[in-house]
Amino acid sequence: MPRIITALFALLLMTAGLTVNAEQSKTFGDYTIHYAAFTTDMLSTEVARQYKIRRSKNRAILNISVLKKVMETTGQPVKAQVEATATNLSRQLKNLTTRELQGNGAIYYIAETAVNNEETLDFNLSITPEGESVALSFSFQQQFFTD
Repeated sequence: MPRIITALFALLLMTAGLTVNAEQSKTFGDYTIHYAAFTTDMLSTEVARQYKIRRSKNRAILNISVLKKVMETTGQPVKAQVEATATNLSRQLKNLTTRELQGNGAIYYIAETAVNNEETLDFNLSITPEGESVALSFSFQQQFFTD
């Protein structure tokens, strides 16, 4: 993957080491979706400024990438329509607005939302890779610690 965006994703994961277990992924046929969610205060000031992300212990970021399997490579980044919602344990729905980050051939989708201490969010994702007609859907859960 291109250096700049790969470095961003690696930095996002490294700086969030205490809040995410590790890079997470789901495979659907020819596609692998990588995802992570953590508080934005884990980002360096430089990365947050560069990508216009507000750093705060009470804001979470969802980071998604979609790769199409290509023989003898780690995969080819593809554009996708990404729809995401988050629901807390009180069943309060948070519609997430995703935005695309692109550069040097890499593509990532991020979304931000407010979170409270010890809040657990169930993320529901529906991702349709460009050129496909069927959405790839899955859910995952993440708890956030803000104190």
